[in-house]
Amino acid sequence: MRDHRPPRDLPPPAHRQNPRTRQQSAARGSPPRGSGLGARLRGEGHEVALAAPETFRELVTGSGLDFRPLPVDPRGTPTGARDGGGSGLLARAAAFIERLGDGLAEAAAPGADLLLLSTTTAPLGWHLAEAMDVPSLGVYLQPVLPTGEFPPVVGGNRSLGRRGNRAAGALGQRVVDRLHAGAARRLRARLGLPALSQGARRRAVERADWPVLHGFSTALVPRPGDWREGLRVVGNWWPHVPADHRLPAEVEGFLRSGPPPVLLGFGSMAAGQGERLGALAVDALRQAGVRGVLQAGWAGIAEEADGVLSVGELPHALLLPRVAAVVHHAGAGTAAAALRAGIPSVPVPVLADQPFWAARLARIGAATPPIRFADLTAAGLARAVRAAVGDPSLRAGAEAAARTMSEEDGAARVAQAVAAAADGRRELRA
Repeated sequence: MRDHRPPRDLPPPAHRQNPRTRQQSAARGSPPRGSGLGARLRGEGHEVALAAPETFRELVTGSGLDFRPLPVDPRGTPTGARDGGGSGLLARAAAFIERLGDGLAEAAAPGADLLLLSTTTAPLGWHLAEAMDVPSLGVYLQPVLPTGEFPPVVGGNRSLGRRGNRAAGALGQRVVDRLHAGAARRLRARLGLPALSQGARRRAVERADWPVLHGFSTALVPRPGDWREGLRVVGNWWPHVPADHRLPAEVEGFLRSGPPPVLLGFGSMAAGQGERLGALAVDALRQAGVRGVLQAGWAGIAEEADGVLSVGELPHALLLPRVAAVVHHAGAGTAAAALRAGIPSVPVPVLADQPFWAARLARIGAATPPIRFADLTAAGLARAVRAAVGDPSLRAGAEAAARTMSEEDGAARVAQAVAAAADGRRELRA
């Protein structure tokens, strides 16, 4: 899988145990640390299917996993302020959830022995697991469960105090319940399950201490002390990159032709704003006096200029260690990839959980202060880039986080939980 995460965390793999392939895998040895989650499970002898939008079919099958399509288009999800504010986001989220329910039912129809559910798919996946009578496990990329230690991941970074933060988190859960209510009701009817509200299903999951493994580093978010026992922070599971994969010759030539450049990309954000962002980026890089690599992303950023190279999709695991700093939208995956490479970030968050990750990067001294996407200018970006490249404390902060991350192996921790479920050592039904 690529080292650039899509805008919403894709539904992680369902898997079926295969003892014969498990034995063959053990003879070959374990996969390398940091392999993709699905690839790690496959390497340990599990049959893995990943349900995802059609856009990601090639990425999934290229990682050796079974692909099951979902009838949702992530490119149709909101990408910024032009979507009409909070009401626009909620309306689009509700429409996405409606399609997702039917899609998950179809994807699960061929069967599975265990469901791994992401932040996005868990609210509906709980009903699927109940109907299929199979265990399930949460594999989340965001700390969305209520805690007094910080406010909800989506909704602002200003702390409301321990009581206020927990209350806001609980309110957020009820909002999510309401968003899923209709889709859950229809899904339960389709699956032949008795009527049960979404809130009641969630509360049953919580009472059962349903396990959730969080795929981010303690360097960014230590495990909150007030979480229930089943909630763990295990470290990142990194996108799969084949061992023989190399950067294109054009990219290698550019990297070798001068000092390390600054990478700029907004991933799945800012669709349709490529021309504006490309011109702004070139102006900012010129003002900062640095070379640059522009990654197209869904915005389609591309610009020709001296000392600037425009590229498409490239594995962050290969590219980021070769650059001086990275300007990005502060998605969970890109923020983590920059830390893993030990390089400073210039975070430009757009929406959802991105302001949370941007603030976290700055808090640990691995990034400049976040620049709101709506406030982005060439002059402001140039100042931030100069700071990211010239302030050694920011690189030191990133390198310290990288050392912590090197001791974590989220994919291995998930694999251990899957093995325990297969052996019946941990009851994962709820």
